[in-house]
Amino acid sequence: MANLAADLDYRERASRGELDLGWLRRSRAEWGIRAEPSRIGLTLRDIAVGTYGEVPDHPPRRTMAPRGADIPDDVPDMGYTINDKSEVWSDNVMELYEEAVSRQWSATRDIPWGDLAPIDPDLEHAMCQLATVLSEVEMVAADFPAKWLWRINHDFVEAKMFLCTQAMDEARHTEVFRKRALANGGGLGRATAVVEEFLKVILDAQSYDEGSALMHLLGEGIVLSLFRAGEMIAPSDVEKRIFRLCMQDEARHVSYGTMHLRYRLQRDPSLAEDFHAYLDRGEALMAVLFTTPEVVEPATILAAGSLEAAAALGSAASDVLRIQTVEEYLQRCDRAGLDRRGRMHLPDDLIAGTSGVAPGGVEAGASSPGTTVAAASGGVA
Repeated sequence: MANLAADLDYRERASRGELDLGWLRRSRAEWGIRAEPSRIGLTLRDIAVGTYGEVPDHPPRRTMAPRGADIPDDVPDMGYTINDKSEVWSDNVMELYEEAVSRQWSATRDIPWGDLAPIDPDLEHAMCQLATVLSEVEMVAADFPAKWLWRINHDFVEAKMFLCTQAMDEARHTEVFRKRALANGGGLGRATAVVEEFLKVILDAQSYDEGSALMHLLGEGIVLSLFRAGEMIAPSDVEKRIFRLCMQDEARHVSYGTMHLRYRLQRDPSLAEDFHAYLDRGEALMAVLFTTPEVVEPATILAAGSLEAAAALGSAASDVLRIQTVEEYLQRCDRAGLDRRGRMHLPDDLIAGTSGVAPGGVEAGASSPGTTVAAASGGVA
């Protein structure tokens, strides 16, 4: 800790009106630079003017001083470990932040809970099981940013601010799905080892790159596809509104992750193999998710409209969701500049039906429906 002491002489001088004013006379502020509000108000992009809008690739300091402020030499070092802009940045992060703060909603007042009516018990059980899984997985997307936020250099403050909105979004998603499970007489369903293992792999990531790839690109991408399907198969307008509102939030997180990966690879293409390795591991767990009854069957029953119809359809309904999920994931990878179509880490029967992916693309050692969770996750305990 720096040797700081109160300057009592300054108090005496100030009492006589002898102001120091060093902060004013020696300021290097860009006087006269004026930020003009845009049509929607004063945005982060609007205030990125002059040198204040220049985000250094490698900040010279590790402080919490606002970027562009005058910083004396005796400020303490905050010990940030993420000091490379490309580790956390995306070109759309300012716009995503503005959208996030303008589209906040309340799981208490913005869902018409009073319109929730009793439904067929099988559908209620299915909805509650799906809500259980979603309330379980959503909080990891709050825990992960919280793990890394304090390590990120403050010069990348816009990225940190966006990650704060993500944490709030995910807390609200956990809230709304927990409320849905308890609001109509069904209650919470069953947790599973495979879901917990997936969450553990994300939280145990040794770098922000690894965790972001597994969470933003893969994990939240799966959830986004599930939200899209959920709006269509929801048993009532109440659930439709829940899925619709959650979907708009989740789309921001996935967009950040996709464009962050693109930004990262454009500046260091040699990292592509590292990201492939992260996703190899994640896809192995993805394969197990696609064969986990607690994850697959609730959506199948809701899509079919009844337990009997789901049994008659077999895997047809879940196959549609699987194909959509895999295809949307591959499209995100394409957009980020990482071609996964030739090296998908999924068994052939799970790839079947996905455009541009030929059977046999699974690398040796990939999981199959009978593979254990520990093996699929690379042996994570």
